[in-house]
Amino acid sequence: MLHSAPLTENLPYPVLVADIGGTNARFALIEGPNAPSKFCGQEGTKAHATIQDAIRAGVLEQGYAAPRSAVLAVAAPVSSDRIALTNAPWVIEPPALIRELGLEQVVMLNDFEAQGLALPSLAPTDLEQIGGGTTVHNATKFVVGPGTGLGAGAMVRSCGKWIPVPGEGGHVELGPLSEEEYRIWPHLERIGGRVGAEQVVCGAGLIRLANAVLKAHGAHRTYEKPSDVPMAADGGDEVAQKVLRLFCAALGRVAGDFALTTLARGGVYLAGGIPPKISQWLHMGEFRAAFEAKAPHDSIMKSIPTYIITHKSPALEGLAAYTRAPEDYLVDLTGRSWHRNDIKSSI
Repeated sequence: MLHSAPLTENLPYPVLVADIGGTNARFALIEGPNAPSKFCGQEGTKAHATIQDAIRAGVLEQGYAAPRSAVLAVAAPVSSDRIALTNAPWVIEPPALIRELGLEQVVMLNDFEAQGLALPSLAPTDLEQIGGGTTVHNATKFVVGPGTGLGAGAMVRSCGKWIPVPGEGGHVELGPLSEEEYRIWPHLERIGGRVGAEQVVCGAGLIRLANAVLKAHGAHRTYEKPSDVPMAADGGDEVAQKVLRLFCAALGRVAGDFALTTLARGGVYLAGGIPPKISQWLHMGEFRAAFEAKAPHDSIMKSIPTYIITHKSPALEGLAAYTRAPEDYLVDLTGRSWHRNDIKSSI
């Protein structure tokens, strides 16, 4: 039987929190309501057959206290007792986690819910502001994360609670605006006849955009992996520099659309692996100019701040904040929480 009520009290401590992506699973342990998070490290998804094996290797065999419950964030839909990761071979089965690791409760969340949960508790030292704007206290926040893909999610404040709202915002449309973009967009790879934001604003999107720029200008270069583009740009490669300017403008346009849609006066936050690595390019102007160019609401957009999240594990921070004070959040756990007492099979 699946538990369907929101958390109204703390989970049994120690609580294991985990951010599980396509490449790595990161773990931290919270031993009590006032205890700091203990980062346990990360395990590669290809290095272990199951998440249980990864938890044993990365947590239990390292001498950490055995957890009594777990809150896991996964880059996949959570809709049944079997959660298949989108970009990794693991199939996570919460009842099996409970049986094999002796847990009392397992909660499964979307990875961008976890990113959203982190936003209210991030310190100024965890953020790098791009451009102007001022954060409005207790106002809606939005997180956009270009990395392997493009994640997006809102953090809404209502009736004294923070409410994370995940979605598939990475797949909104992304069309050309400038004359330069009109020359380049016909050369972009299409999926189902369209160009979605994730086709451009992510790691693989850097390569797609670079290939389109090369074709549009009849230039000849080879960028084999996403990191080749900023490296070449920093070395003076004019094609790579153009790609990064276009990439930053596209990210700014998408982030601005989300900010306007949700009126995110609490700020828009850039998560994922790419923004910290191209921060100097994000500060050059194209990102913020595209973010603010939302006539007739330019003045509203100028007032909304944008930040790069520099915290190393914001998803773990968000899960920890939720674990310590579940009463501050409203998270729908329908079909996403499992109790040992509800598992009919013997433990």
